Amino acid sequence: MKPWLPFEWIVALRFLREGRMQTWFIIVGVTIGVSVIVFMSALLVALQANFIRRVLTAQSHIQLLPPKEVARVLGVPSTSSKPLLEAPIVQAPLQRLKSIDQWQTIVTQIRAMSSVLVVSPTATGSALVVRGDASRSVTVTGIEPDEYFQIVTLPEKIVFGSTRLTGTDILIGTDLASDLGLSVGDKLRISSATGHDNILTVTGIFDLGNKAANQRTTFTALHTAQSLMGLSGGVSSIDVTVSDVYAAEVIAQRITEVTGVKADSWIASNAQFFTAVQAQKTSNTVIRLFVGLSVAFGVASVLVVSVMQKSREIGILRAMGISRGQILRVFLLQGGLLAFSGAIGGSLIGLGSLILWQHLLRNPDGTPIFPLIIEPGLFVMALMLATLSGLLAAVAPAIRAARLDPVVAIRG
Repeated sequence: MKPWLPFEWIVALRFLREGRMQTWFIIVGVTIGVSVIVFMSALLVALQANFIRRVLTAQSHIQLLPPKEVARVLGVPSTSSKPLLEAPIVQAPLQRLKSIDQWQTIVTQIRAMSSVLVVSPTATGSALVVRGDASRSVTVTGIEPDEYFQIVTLPEKIVFGSTRLTGTDILIGTDLASDLGLSVGDKLRISSATGHDNILTVTGIFDLGNKAANQRTTFTALHTAQSLMGLSGGVSSIDVTVSDVYAAEVIAQRITEVTGVKADSWIASNAQFFTAVQAQKTSNTVIRLFVGLSVAFGVASVLVVSVMQKSREIGILRAMGISRGQILRVFLLQGGLLAFSGAIGGSLIGLGSLILWQHLLRNPDGTPIFPLIIEPGLFVMALMLATLSGLLAAVAPAIRAARLDPVVAIRG
């Protein structure tokens, strides 16, 4: 025993040493539980971050669109001599491509918001790409590269050529290039529904990881698309990225209030995906809860047995003048030490498992399946939760030990 240790620590450590088998079993149990919490938490957080990264590197967090055309009522108006007998006919209006009114002012207003990172106006519309006797229907997106590439990481997806976009350049997908036999430097004719056409040079071929997108998606300079779509300096949408992706819906509502233009967040546009992410978070919380409960019950069971085994010693200590509060602290210390010791071992095993998992499971090209996010805060949280669970689990046995009558305990 260490003479410099407080009395409660001396007794708690002695009780733990005398019940070595029980002590090691519960420490191993806590270690396994904490390692599961650490491994599963880090894995699920990394998986979720990977899903969101894949979704949001191909689209903006918030998109502003011009208002849709409203429906109009068709029918013969009623007169006093001949009332209208038939219900009016509501005809769905044609949704023509149009620009967002005063979009420059709106862009300035959005950029002034502290939570907004990037704002990029775009002009998007349908067109027909023609080369020789072959033609394909595509979507032309006119962009300002310096801003748009901060939202969609297109330079990372270029497989041939570059992302150069002057007034006569176009970027196309790999499948469209294959269908039309195009390579970097080739020219093609592109025509829009407004009757405008242009001859553009392929400067880059990209791969978005989706065949349909690679067949239909093309990018040009913003003024080139404006000319093709007949927008005359207008834009068909404004893309926005924000600092907190999970607050995108709230920020979108604020943008709508400030600008009067409908703003759709990625959360609303990908409702099913976001629901899956939330379900994943819930499952992670449930796993932590049940593992934490198993740890707490394990510690509590060991301490209950310890109280029964050490009742005579407790009675002697009480007869020697040890207070109920000191006995209470002895067993609370045991619970905290058991949980803390197991938490340290569990954190180390969890970290080792994560490193091993990332080293063994890889893509065919040798890259990790997805990057793991190992945050120090996760291990601090595991230590705190495990220790708190141990202390809470020790409360009932500690109270029972403190309430033991010394005479009854000694008589056994």
